[in-house]
Amino acid sequence: MDEWLSEIVGWFEWLEQYPSVYISLSILLLVVLAVFSNWVTKYVLLTGLTRLLQSTPIGKDELFNESRVIVRLANVVPALVLSYGVVLIPHLPEVIIQVVNNVAVAFIILTVALAISNFLGILNRLYERRPDASMTPIKGYVQVIKIVIYVIATLLVIATLIDRSPFILLSGLGAMAAVLMLVFQDTLLSLVASMQISSNDIVRIGDWVEMPHLNADGDVIDISLHVVKVQNWDKTITTIPTRRFIDSSFKNWRGMQQAGGRRMMRNIMIDQQSIRFLSAEDKDKLKRFSLLRGYLEEKQKEIDDWNKELEVKGEDPCNSRRLTNIGTFRAYVQLYLKHHPGIHQELFMLVRQLGPTADGLPLQVYAFSNDTAWGAYEGIQSDIFDHLYSVIADFGLRVFQHPSGIDLVSLRVDPKTTETEQQSEQAKQLDAEDLPPERDAAK
Repeated sequence: MDEWLSEIVGWFEWLEQYPSVYISLSILLLVVLAVFSNWVTKYVLLTGLTRLLQSTPIGKDELFNESRVIVRLANVVPALVLSYGVVLIPHLPEVIIQVVNNVAVAFIILTVALAISNFLGILNRLYERRPDASMTPIKGYVQVIKIVIYVIATLLVIATLIDRSPFILLSGLGAMAAVLMLVFQDTLLSLVASMQISSNDIVRIGDWVEMPHLNADGDVIDISLHVVKVQNWDKTITTIPTRRFIDSSFKNWRGMQQAGGRRMMRNIMIDQQSIRFLSAEDKDKLKRFSLLRGYLEEKQKEIDDWNKELEVKGEDPCNSRRLTNIGTFRAYVQLYLKHHPGIHQELFMLVRQLGPTADGLPLQVYAFSNDTAWGAYEGIQSDIFDHLYSVIADFGLRVFQHPSGIDLVSLRVDPKTTETEQQSEQAKQLDAEDLPPERDAAK
């Protein structure tokens, strides 16, 4: 053993007689050691660690498989071998040692910064798995921290490469503040907007927002530092700058979803010429509606009491009260909504008349469905108005609509028939004028 060591020492002493060969072999040996350390770290240690962790819940997580934190940190090992090994090479110029050492340290700084950035991304994705993550997203803050890390890493890398203190570079940034403000203007505005959005709970992931001036109408699927992504109902995606949610108006439908009721507000245009008082026969006919029986009896008793009081006072009968078909229909709609299983009974409900128009008298139905899903809401609303349009004729009312082509066709009159009828009518009038008074009276 001693003889073997003596031979190695003698071999090195012989190489020292040839400095260039000795330096070249030393550099080659250092590179081989760096490559070997990289192989041992990545393909031996990391492979064994990965297989060990795959038997645990952490290793089975997709985030662990997608993560490159450990792989990036493994790149530090060969850089450390080069940084510390280059110093041990004798007869190597100081400039080369300094350059290699600075580059290795700069590489280590960059690798650590990227690893931290990946780790922060994993933390954000783990946070997004929480049930309340959509209420207070942290993606914008994570991106700000990443930007700060990249800026610090850039300063340290530059300072390391030029072999200067990083504080010297920081002191020079004061003169570049105006330039930096201009360059990072959007980032700063987006940062302030993200903080206001988060602190004031303006927008969450999953909210239905509507921005007509930006052609956005759909669900928020992502909130980052610079942009908010909205998936529209036609499955297109609109990208909106984060600051636009602060300096522009938009509609957030979250309140509707939280209330559990979605508003329906639609008018039935009634032909005003069909409005009239109800006769006794009409009242008996309307009592077939189970919802109206109690209303008609109570209302008729109230009207009878009013009219009897008028008779005692000797008032003119024209001042008496009577039921109208439109008032009874309005009461029926109100009762129908109160008994409908698809209407939210705890939210505001109203059936009212609006001002008459040239298109008829609007009877407005204002209520809330108890299901906020779009399809269910439209189904409930359609079912209600299907029924109302079908029963409105039982109240003696007509729905107003402009004449269509078939209406105009039904009004068409044959010109020949019209001329014949006019001549016949004129002949009758002449005959009546020629008759004596006695025959006219007899006729």
